[in-house]
Amino acid sequence: MFVLVEMTDTVRIPPWQFERKLNESIAEELNKKLANKVVYNVGLCICLYDITKLEDSYIFPGDGASHTKVHFRYVVFHPFLDEILIGQIKSCSQDGVHVSIGFFDDIVIPPESLQQPAKFDEAEQVWVWEYETEEGAHDLYMDIGEEIRFRVVDETFVDTSPTGPSSAEASTSNAMEEVQKKEAPYTLVGSISEPGLGLLSWWTNS
Repeated sequence: MFVLVEMTDTVRIPPWQFERKLNESIAEELNKKLANKVVYNVGLCICLYDITKLEDSYIFPGDGASHTKVHFRYVVFHPFLDEILIGQIKSCSQDGVHVSIGFFDDIVIPPESLQQPAKFDEAEQVWVWEYETEEGAHDLYMDIGEEIRFRVVDETFVDTSPTGPSSAEASTSNAMEEVQKKEAPYTLVGSISEPGLGLLSWWTNS
């Protein structure tokens, strides 16, 4: 679930922090810049693990701050494919079951990856597994807030870097639509279509 990623960055330390230890100032600046941010094709950054190398610091003309090239390792949330995770159902829609693991919410289990046969209950706004038994079918509801065990089967990174201004012809309504359609920078796709996966309550004795 969590991996150590080696990174390199140039850190700017303002003059009023020169009285502090350089390592402490750099660690603080790196966490300000990266913590809780998604790095494209890397994952969700959690916190600094350690600094492996500090290169020479430079002060450039017109800027009293020091600039130091830093080599460091960062703790990143990036589950590997086929990893089993446990989260909570955040919501359900026609697109599937949306899951949260507390600090990360962009997880979706599409309808084709649910236990089959499954149906979407429009009235309750939840997905239902129509579990077949010798006595007939039983509806097992995937209620919001329930704990769910799922397998990571895919991931999607979206480059959300700022782009240039749109053309002057673009209307305000189009701009609003673009904001509404803004995609998450990092999304996990899960699956529960095998025995043992799905709501924990399905597989534990009551």
